[in-house]
Amino acid sequence: MSRIANTFEQLAARGRKALIPYVTAGFPFADITPALMHGMVSAGADVIELGVPFSDPMADGPVIQKAGEKALALGVGLKQVLGHVREFRKDNQTTPVVLMGYANPIERYDQVHGASAFVRDAGAAGVDGVLIVDYPPEECKAFAAELRAHGMDLIFLLAPTSSDERMAQVAQVASGYVYYVSLKGVTGSGALDTAAVEAMLPRIRKHVRIPVGVGFGIRDAATAQAISKVADAVVIGSRILQLLDGQPHEKVVPVAVDFVRGIRKALDG
Repeated sequence: MSRIANTFEQLAARGRKALIPYVTAGFPFADITPALMHGMVSAGADVIELGVPFSDPMADGPVIQKAGEKALALGVGLKQVLGHVREFRKDNQTTPVVLMGYANPIERYDQVHGASAFVRDAGAAGVDGVLIVDYPPEECKAFAAELRAHGMDLIFLLAPTSSDERMAQVAQVASGYVYYVSLKGVTGSGALDTAAVEAMLPRIRKHVRIPVGVGFGIRDAATAQAISKVADAVVIGSRILQLLDGQPHEKVVPVAVDFVRGIRKALDG
């Protein structure tokens, strides 16, 4: 059983929902990420989504784009992201880490380091899941099998526009959890319609037997609590990055801890 599956199983047994904060690796400082990950876990995070900086993200709104640009300017790429995970794993062997990003950095990594180098090195670093926005499920069966052979899950996005056919395709290859994008548009955009999310999840669960996390547009404790009543996990990213932007180095982790702790309290309440 993967670390992700084990985490969701343990949470379900205790009647709790997963809290999954997202941060861009290398933001707002190149060296801050492992400490930030540990801080968020101490505040109640169950899974960490770590964004791989990329120069041309298609699903990310201006907040995550800005974070990615700053991280790239600081010299943080996929090699450094894997280093962050290795550093985190020195003191944490239990919390799942999911890399979220795009095909280009992964394929470039393999070009530089050899075929299947990403899967090999990610598994060795302690990565538990990979969400690649621009990898369609119908082209991912071999990649999913390769990840599973190294103890990692392949996670997919579903959207309000996803057809039943697309959900069925995702269900064939996805493991760990699926990430339902609650809004049409990019990360951090629009107002979340919790009733629409509640109506969509039964459709998804007709096809998908693994946990369903919901993200895009969750910005505060009240929204997170409402979503947690119908979803298995709540994913929050843009709001965290907004809070961290402009903070001095010594304040980054405390600010993140304070915010994540508030969300955790709301989910458990």
